[in-house]
Amino acid sequence: MAVMRDLVRSVQPLVDLVYPPRCASCGAAIAAQDGLCLECWSTLEVPVIAPELGAAGKGLVPIYAATYYNDTSRKLVLAYKHGGRIALSQLLARLIAARMPEPDGTFPPPLLVPVPLHRWRLWHRGFNQAALLAQELARMGKGEAEVSALVRYKRTPNLGGLGRDERERVLRGAIRLDPAHVEKLRGRDVVLVDDVLTSGATSRACIAAIAAAQPARIALACFAQVDADHRFENP
Repeated sequence: MAVMRDLVRSVQPLVDLVYPPRCASCGAAIAAQDGLCLECWSTLEVPVIAPELGAAGKGLVPIYAATYYNDTSRKLVLAYKHGGRIALSQLLARLIAARMPEPDGTFPPPLLVPVPLHRWRLWHRGFNQAALLAQELARMGKGEAEVSALVRYKRTPNLGGLGRDERERVLRGAIRLDPAHVEKLRGRDVVLVDDVLTSGATSRACIAAIAAAQPARIALACFAQVDADHRFENP
């Protein structure tokens, strides 16, 4: 690992020469790759108090959101998820990690379970953005990534514009826990990982599936959270 880091450092000046570092949000010149300029950093809105998500069967689930979903975070998400800039997973994960508690060394670390994509969407996009974030968070010491614990069996349409009841109907039976992971999740702390939390319908479906394994606790970690004061089109 140390050899790989040294190799990356040795070629970084050449990379910066060929591809000058640019702000991932506005494109302005910056000092390092996959960062933000000072102006864009200042526009990220960080939740002051960790919010909670109401989930059936588990009560209130804590949310570790790096930012609110505003214009700057929206550009980052779109570049990451739809622009194919998967290197941004490191930046987004660092911001998420800053909001998460440190694992208690006296217990097994939490399991990091990403929101799953249907196989056809995964084939079309080429990657699961939530899984990449979970893997980066694991590298940062925030837990163990379990990228295949949840499976999306049913392809669902975009939930934007649907009411809460309709969203829940569309998602019913769409997301399930892989039976091979039930025993591993039992009695463990589990953190559901996603890029954006919008209505919470998908997160609730995932939490319900995870709850079937009887974990000790469930939390939710995401890069951006949509709330009443920061509304944009569903990414």
